[in-house]
Amino acid sequence: MAVTPVVLCLNRSGEPTAHRIAAAIGAQVHGREGRVDKADAFFPNALDHARDLFAAGTPIIGVCASGILIRAVAPILADKRNEPPVLSVSDDASVVIPLLGGHRGANRMATEIAEILDAKAAVTTAGDIAIGVALDVPPAGYRLSNPEDAKSVMAALLAGDGLTVKGENIFGLEDTRGAVTLSVTDAPEAGDASCLVYHPQAYVLGVGCARNADPDELRALVDDTLSQANIAPGALAAIATLDLKGDEPAMNALARDFGVPLRLFSAQELEAMTPRLANPSDVVFAEVGTHGVSEAAALACAGAGAALTVEKVKTANTTCALAKAPAPIIDLPGRARGRLSIIGIGPGQATWRTPEASRLIQEAKELVGYGLYIDLLGPLAAGKTRTDYPLGGEEDRCRYALEQAGKGKNVALICSGDAGIYAMGALVFELLDRDPDASGVSDAARRVEVISTPGVSALQGAAARAGAPLGHDFCAISLSDLLTPRKDIVKRLKAAAEGDFVIAFYNPVSKRRRTLLAEARDILLSHRPDDTPVLLASSLGRPEENIRYRRLSELDVDEVDMLTVVLVGSSHSRLAQLGEGPRMFTPRGYARRIDGDLAEVGNRHLEDTQ
Repeated sequence: MAVTPVVLCLNRSGEPTAHRIAAAIGAQVHGREGRVDKADAFFPNALDHARDLFAAGTPIIGVCASGILIRAVAPILADKRNEPPVLSVSDDASVVIPLLGGHRGANRMATEIAEILDAKAAVTTAGDIAIGVALDVPPAGYRLSNPEDAKSVMAALLAGDGLTVKGENIFGLEDTRGAVTLSVTDAPEAGDASCLVYHPQAYVLGVGCARNADPDELRALVDDTLSQANIAPGALAAIATLDLKGDEPAMNALARDFGVPLRLFSAQELEAMTPRLANPSDVVFAEVGTHGVSEAAALACAGAGAALTVEKVKTANTTCALAKAPAPIIDLPGRARGRLSIIGIGPGQATWRTPEASRLIQEAKELVGYGLYIDLLGPLAAGKTRTDYPLGGEEDRCRYALEQAGKGKNVALICSGDAGIYAMGALVFELLDRDPDASGVSDAARRVEVISTPGVSALQGAAARAGAPLGHDFCAISLSDLLTPRKDIVKRLKAAAEGDFVIAFYNPVSKRRRTLLAEARDILLSHRPDDTPVLLASSLGRPEENIRYRRLSELDVDEVDMLTVVLVGSSHSRLAQLGEGPRMFTPRGYARRIDGDLAEVGNRHLEDTQ
C-alpha cells in the first residue's frame, strides 16, 4: 500500500505483538488510553478511532478481536475497490485475519505479517487460496487495463479452464495453454472476460506547453503520439515537465486523465540531460534555462538507462516526447506538484470531521496551524511534521504553508470549524491574489495545488445542538474589530436587526473587547421582543461543551467567552419545551402556506359550484 498502515493495540496483552509488527513494517502503534503502556499515539475510543482511520484511507492492523474492527467500520462501508485493508491479529500472535481489502493488499499483508510472527494467515479469498495470487493486484510497476473483467477470469480459472501467458509471466503461474489468457504488453490490446491485459509502466511522457495552452490541444497531440508509437496509455508511469509548468491546467488535466503522477524538474536538472537530447534548442534555453523540456523531462524521469522512444513532436502550443526505461519504473525521480489543503476540522470532535478532511490530513506530510487545532486531531496527527503558530500569526501561518507546498510537499493548513468561514481560507487566496512584491509569496508557492474542504462550522454545530434556529434566513457577524472597523460592524448589526435575521455572533468577546456584544444586544432589542431566545454554545463538540438559553433582554456579556458562539433568534424564533428539554427553532412559514393552499382550494370549489 502507498499509505503506511497503523497498528492498533487495545490492551497490554497485545502490546508485544503490536510492537513486533510495527517494527517490522515501519508503522506506528496507536494504543488505547489507560490500557496500553507504550504507543506512538493514544486514543480514547477504539470504535471512533478505527472508523476515523478507515475513512481517511489508512490501512489498519488491529491487535484485537475481529468483531471490534467490524463494528467500527461497518457503518461506512461503501466501495470495496477504494477501501483500505483491515486486518485483525490475535493478542498471542497466532492468527492473522484479513477482514477487508483482500484485493487491495490485505491478503498480501496478512501473509507477510504471518511470516514475521510465525503465525497462520487466515486468507479466505478463493483466488488466493486456489491460485496463490490476486490477478487484479499486479506487481508494482504493472497496470491492469481491464480490472472489470478480473472476476470473470478468476471464476474461469477456478472452474479449471486453464491458463495461457502471453509475454512476461509476472505472476509466475503455470502456462497450460488454456482458454484464459494473461497478456503482458506495452501495446494497446483489448481485454475481455477471458483475457486480462497488463501493461509494464516503463514509459515516461515528457511534455511542454505555452502558458495556458488548450488542454484539448495537448491531449490530441499525446493521443496521436501514443497511437503512432503503438504504446498503450496504461504503459505510462508518469508525465514529466519543467517545474515552471507545474500549474499548467493542460498538464494537470493530462495527468488526471491518464491516472499517473505529474513529476517536476528544475531547469538545472533538465539541462543536465542536454547531451542525451535529440533536438536541443538554444531558443528554449534562452526562455527557460534548459535546451529542452519534453525530451529532457522524459529522460530525467525515466532514469539513467532510458532512451527516447519518440523524439519531440509539437503543435502550435504544445510538445511531447516519450522515453522508455529498461524496466517498469517504481520509484519516480523529480518531485510532485505541491499541494496545500485548507481543512476545516469542525468544532473539535472527530465524529464531526468529514471523511474527506480526515483523508487529506492523513495524506499530508506536514500540518500547519494554531497549536490547539492540531492537538484536536489527536492520533491522526501522530508522526507528522507539525508547525504550530500562535493566535495573531495568521499571515505568517498561511505564507509558511504556501512556501512549504511550493517545495513540492503535501501540506495541510488546519482550521477549526469551516476553513472558509472566518478562518484561513480567504487569507490564503488573498495572499495569492496580491501583487507578488506585496504578498511575500514566491513564484513556486503560487504554482501549488490548493484544495479547500468543508467543515462543520460553529454556527452549524450550535444550531444542531439547539434544534433548528437557522430554519429561516440568517446571517453571521464577527464582533472582532481587530480586522474590521467598528463602524462597519455596527452598520451590519443595524442592517441585520432591521432585516430580522437570525444572527450568529462569532468572536463575541475577548479579554479586552467586551462592549460590542452589549451594544449588539441593545441594537437588536430595538427591533425584536425582549423574550427573543438566545443560545450560548461554548466549547462545542468537546467534553466541556456547555449549552444554555437566555432571553435577549437578559443576555449578560460576562457569561460569554472566546469559545462561545451566540445565536440570537429572529422575532419569529421560538423556544419549545419538549421531552428532551428546550429546543430552539425558527419556523419558515409552512403553516401559513398550508392555510393559504387550503383557502385557495376552498375558493376554487366555491367558484366551480356557482
